Formats: sequence, structure tokens, C-alpha cells
Amino acid sequence: MLTFPDIDPVIFQIGPFALRWYALAYLAGLLIGWRFIVRLAGRPDSPVTPKQADDFLIWAALGVILGGRLGYVIFYKPGYYLENPGDILAVWQGGMSFHGGLLGVVAALLLHASRNRLGMFDMSDLVAQVAPIGLFFGRIANFINAELWGRPSDVPWAMVFPNAGPNPRHPSQLYEAFLEGIVLYLILYYAAHKMNGMKRAGWLTGLFLVGYSLARIVAEFFREPDAHLGFLFAGATMGQLLSLPMLAIGVIFMAMSRRRRTRRPA
Repeated sequence: MLTFPDIDPVIFQIGPFALRWYALAYLAGLLIGWRFIVRLAGRPDSPVTPKQADDFLIWAALGVILGGRLGYVIFYKPGYYLENPGDILAVWQGGMSFHGGLLGVVAALLLHASRNRLGMFDMSDLVAQVAPIGLFFGRIANFINAELWGRPSDVPWAMVFPNAGPNPRHPSQLYEAFLEGIVLYLILYYAAHKMNGMKRAGWLTGLFLVGYSLARIVAEFFREPDAHLGFLFAGATMGQLLSLPMLAIGVIFMAMSRRRRTRRPA
């Protein structure tokens, strides 16, 4: 097995203020994704102007943080937070849900589209292309925090994670960083730039939903389910169950996009 690189989750601390890798991952994902979106908005086939893309950063940040936290509260620990409502705001203790963050971003996209008189998928097709960047950084931060570890395994690259018992485990955070981050980004890049994916509204949004869902479902087979939830219906995990409707919606979006006329650029 490999030795787990015991990295301090706190980069540095000054008095009560501490900068953590997890927070830096969110910040890096938002800022790098924002700059990529502005750059994509400058392409001739973009339905969004660079200024409209530039204005979306604050909306995206609120959607990711609020949606991610509320999603974790509702999907993963509703009973605990019902008894301890004061802990809902204690985000420094951990607990964010991708599916909740996705719903938060969807709400932000709809509000932003309404204010700027954009189509439903005009902004989301750009966001879909850069979302894997944030996913990659987030999963690397999970690995540094030694959280969301994998199931016990005897593969040569298995690791013993702190607070996870003596058994070597799959580094499932790295699997997810690779599938949800690198692989999904390359697929979306190829679809957008080599297959003219921006011409059909909603096609890239649907492709992202399908790609992420499949990557998450596969990765969950190697990831230890949350201790307080365990395996749920038919042996599936919460992450797999939440990914199924996301997969179906993505397929619908891709099918619907083929019936629309070619989209006009901004």
C-alpha cells in the first residue's frame, strides 16, 4: 500500500483566522471557472456577452455555498440539524453536498437569466464547461482533509487514512478528481470545440449532467458510504440515488436540444 501524505488541512493561521485547503479549493474553483467563462463568452458562438458572464461570479458563489450547505443538511443529516439548528451555519466544521450546490447554481442561473433576458441554457452551457475545474479542486481538498475515503481494499495503491481504522482503503477522492474533474472536462471541451456543442442550447448542460452522474455512480462503488446512512435502497448509496434523477434530466436536455433551431450568438 501507499503512505497517506499527512498534509495539515490548515495552510496557515493568524489568531482566530485560519486558511484551510478546503476553502482555498472553493475559491480557486470559483475564480478559475469565472475567468474561463468570461473567456468562453468572448467566442463568436457564445450566446452570452463577456459582461454578462463577468456578472455571474457573485451569483455562482452564493448558489454553490448556500445550496451546497443546505443540500448537506437536507439530504445527509436532517435529523441532526433539526435538533441542532445553530450548527447549520457552522460550515467550518465541514459538510457540503454537490447535488445541493448544483440546485443552488440552477437557482442562480435562472435569476441571472431573468435579469439579463437570457435563454434558459445560455449561461448554463458555459458553466457546464468549467464546472469540472471546481469539482477537481474540491476532491483534492477532500483527499488532503482525509475525508470521504474509500472502501477497504488490497490494491497496491490503497492507503490507511487517519480516523478511518487500520485497514487500507481506496483513495476514492482521487478517483473522483480524475473522473469528475479531468475526464469530464476533456469530454466537455471536445464536445464544445470539436463537435460544435454550443450551437444547440442545452446540449452541453445535458452532457455535463449525464457525465457527472455516471462518474459519481461509478466512483461510489469505491467510496465508503456515510456512516450514519450506510447503504440504502438496493444497496445503493445516497450519492448514487441522487445522481439518478440528474442522469435522467441530462438525457432529456440532450434529446430536447436536438429539436431546437441553431442558436444565435450574442
